[in-house]
Amino acid sequence: MSFKLPFAFATPVTAVLFSFTTGTVHAAVDEGLPAYTTVGGVSGNLNSIGSDTLNNLMTFWAEGFQASYPNVNIQIEGKGSTTAPVALIEGTSQLGPMSRAMKGSEIDAFEKKYGYKPTEIKVAIDALAVFVHKDNPVKGLTLQQVDSVFSSTFKRGGKSIADWGDVMPEWKGKAVSIFGRNSASGTYGFFKEIALSKGDYKPTVKEQPGSSGVVQGIATEPAAIGYSGIGYATSGVRAVPLGETADMMYAANMENCLSGKYPLARFLLVYVNKKPGQPLDKLTLEFVKFVLSKPGQEIVVKDGYFPLPASVAAEVVDSLSK
Repeated sequence: MSFKLPFAFATPVTAVLFSFTTGTVHAAVDEGLPAYTTVGGVSGNLNSIGSDTLNNLMTFWAEGFQASYPNVNIQIEGKGSTTAPVALIEGTSQLGPMSRAMKGSEIDAFEKKYGYKPTEIKVAIDALAVFVHKDNPVKGLTLQQVDSVFSSTFKRGGKSIADWGDVMPEWKGKAVSIFGRNSASGTYGFFKEIALSKGDYKPTVKEQPGSSGVVQGIATEPAAIGYSGIGYATSGVRAVPLGETADMMYAANMENCLSGKYPLARFLLVYVNKKPGQPLDKLTLEFVKFVLSKPGQEIVVKDGYFPLPASVAAEVVDSLSK
């Protein structure tokens, strides 16, 4: 089975192969991932500044890592992906978690200061989900309909959807209540880039500073809709199948993300400052090795995201060690 995500602008993955003995993809860790082995001489302070989407994952990884290294102090701040490049450039963090790839301008700013580019690390796979209230009967949405709900520019060729009756006749008269993220968020940028084809958001979108706020808002309003990483799903909301056409809609699950059928799949990333030709500093390297180990990727599954194949993890660790 080919392993590919449906977007090309962030990180190319079409050359990666991911095989399964059962022929069915489940949200279970690859048995080829290594166990994590504790090493000596690891201590100090580790700072992470960046993505809100990755905030819970970074916290859980930190707790798992500190179980092996109680003398390590880890501080995590998750106010949005936009804050990660700035922190790396200023040297206030060693880890820059992002739910989108760095922009060219962000890479250029880093390179201007250090003389080399930041290093991108894939740490998990996410399905950026479009959530509705759990009692909303909508069976699925095309990307044109998603654009018509969220956008004011309709780059996908539709027209504004402000009433659920435009999607389901039985819900005529129910005004669509729209939740989204603010512009500091990588999720905001990713959704704008892919779902809205770089169009503009409607001014009626209720922007939230975090993913939890989006999901909580949807859970309290039966006519609400919004987007966030699949790991923030709760019992009060439901992820809607998405597709290019009404007869080809796909659920936000691991199988559809790996095959490329789900249109809003993405890698979750962590950026680090690694000087070319030199190994990453020991503390940061060991943290990344833990993240990409079997126990680290088990945390990914527990938090509702999808784990990396062992081949991807091994390639990353090897590149950071030299």
